[in-house]
Amino acid sequence: MEITDIKLRKYFTEGPLEAIYSITFDNELALHDVKLVKREDGYMVVMPNRKLANGLFKDIVHPINSVFRDRISSQIVNFHKNSVSNNEIPSN
Repeated sequence: MEITDIKLRKYFTEGPLEAIYSITFDNELALHDVKLVKREDGYMVVMPNRKLANGLFKDIVHPINSVFRDRISSQIVNFHKNSVSNNEIPSN
């Protein structure tokens, strides 16, 4: 399964949440509300989730293994960095 498209949905100028993306797999499946969070040591990609009654969050969808998670994360982070460096979105 390959990521065939990445789209910026929303960009934030304040706080740790930097952007929300939608990604498309094999031109057949879209995954919305993938969050990109800025951390001191880089970026963290957060899968779509919902808040439970106890205040915790549960992923609605997530990669089954770390190899696929790393592949998704690296492609989104690289897309974001390239977009920032090409002035397609503002840098924080």
